Amino acid sequence: MTQNFKVKEWVNWAQDLCKPDKMVWIDGSAAQLDTLRAEALADGELIALNADKLPGCYLHRSAQNDVARSEDKTFICTTHEADAGPNNNWKSPKEMYEKLTPLFDGAMRGRTMYVVPFCMGPVDSPFAKLGVEITDSIYVVLNMAIMTRVSPDVVALLDKTDDFVKGLHAKADLDIDKRFICHFPEDNAIWSINSGYGGNALLGKKCFALRIASYQAKQEGWMAEHMLIIGIQNPAGEVKYVCAAFPSACGKTNLAMLIPPEIYANKGYKVWCVGDDIAWLRIGKDGRLWAINPENGFFGVVPGTNAKTNPNALETIRKDTIFTNVVYNEDDATLWWEGLDKNPPENGIDWKGNKWNGKTSTEKGAHPNSRFTTPAANCPVISPEFEAPHGVPISAIIFGGRRAKTAPLVYQARDFAHGVFVGSIMASETTAAQTGAVGVTRPDSMAMKPFCGYNMADYFAHWLEMGEKLGDNAPEIFNVNWFRTDDDGNFIWPGFGENLRVLEWILARCGDDMPAQVTPIGYLPRPADINMEDLDLTMDRLQEILSIDKDLWQAEVASIKEYYQSFGHRLPEYLHNELSNLEERLK
Repeated sequence: MTQNFKVKEWVNWAQDLCKPDKMVWIDGSAAQLDTLRAEALADGELIALNADKLPGCYLHRSAQNDVARSEDKTFICTTHEADAGPNNNWKSPKEMYEKLTPLFDGAMRGRTMYVVPFCMGPVDSPFAKLGVEITDSIYVVLNMAIMTRVSPDVVALLDKTDDFVKGLHAKADLDIDKRFICHFPEDNAIWSINSGYGGNALLGKKCFALRIASYQAKQEGWMAEHMLIIGIQNPAGEVKYVCAAFPSACGKTNLAMLIPPEIYANKGYKVWCVGDDIAWLRIGKDGRLWAINPENGFFGVVPGTNAKTNPNALETIRKDTIFTNVVYNEDDATLWWEGLDKNPPENGIDWKGNKWNGKTSTEKGAHPNSRFTTPAANCPVISPEFEAPHGVPISAIIFGGRRAKTAPLVYQARDFAHGVFVGSIMASETTAAQTGAVGVTRPDSMAMKPFCGYNMADYFAHWLEMGEKLGDNAPEIFNVNWFRTDDDGNFIWPGFGENLRVLEWILARCGDDMPAQVTPIGYLPRPADINMEDLDLTMDRLQEILSIDKDLWQAEVASIKEYYQSFGHRLPEYLHNELSNLEERLK
């Protein structure tokens, strides 16, 4: 237990409000976590898996109305509505404290309250931030112990500071009509009730590491971004680091754990994973942008993960992993999900807990947004710099989303400010990671629209300010689109490990070693400059996905204008001007 008076005062207040039968402070010790797992197994919260084939692994099933981020139930609560911006659902702090307090009153009666002090980032990092999550869910505790740093060292840090995020979570009745995920950035607080799904209940993840942290970052002069971090090592042993932002379920984990194609591996290329989802970036003493991964684990989408698409992820989740909403194989206590292989179990239990025969059933056995939570240390290609206190220096920033026709395979912004424009106009087709319709194209600036904890117009301005501070040390900015399709809807670019061919061009452009084509949207590769060796793709097909359809882009300009108008006078004038310039260049 911490000696921090403010932490203890807040925990006592929460205990009086929620009225649990008992309270347990989490220290992260192996013995304590083993006890919690045993309790979770006894009450059915977890199901133990085959200890020989999947050692230390467990299955969890969430409520059927609680399987994805509840964006319509997620609110940014600031004093002034304009500070939350049109990118967020807004409510006043006063209104939501008054609304949620009665819901939390007695919500943990008959249950245990767990108090989880945690650290985002390496404990000895100047980038690190502290939080305390109060929850009534063993599932949440065990996931937080994977996704964040939970240890006596964290408590020791907490004893020395009052700068911590207060996270209050209760499953309550899992009533969707009373489900709220509320962020109070002005109070460093998060309240989440009536959900047990990770994206709504693991308060260190999107809630803290992006929504609250992005607000903190603006106030303190750094950046909290929805970005993976990878290091690309060339045959000479030089490693350059790249951040990349993609909407959820758009291949981030695959890229973060990329395995080089054989022709690259034989030359000595390696790709190191620093992080698969979130990056915190600060300007270092050398004037460059440095990044850490604030998380300690991976919370990834399971369907489609297999030995071909992402062998590193498959190897990562073979031990000490919590799986959520996948198929349980009764024959040998293992798991299955769509896209794993072509041998679904005949004696299965689907994600809903029903008998499921994969040979005959017409329904999916695993939920499309089923998940794994696994320690980053399991990853075969985890970077040697994963725990580096000051992070890694960033050479390039990449934006990308799912676009069937508009965006080319890759293009480069003219400079950092233009890159902010490129990131601001990102749009992508929705996936199963969000509640609502799948396949709808919507704006998703910097892949941060659901996660920016304040007015996104101010967020764009903060990016531009960071670019000014970085000056000539600013990373180069690019946009990629692995998802261009032909007229039959088939993906043209092979993706996965072959994406290294595009990354090679990107890094060459960072060093000014590679010429490029000047186009209305930015710099594009000359087709001959993408390495096609041993690639089953014709030059004509490559040219097709490097093409720019001006009619489609002019239609895009019209939709961007409408999107920009939603931000009113707060949108930086530079972005308005850059959009007008793009429209002129397209003519």
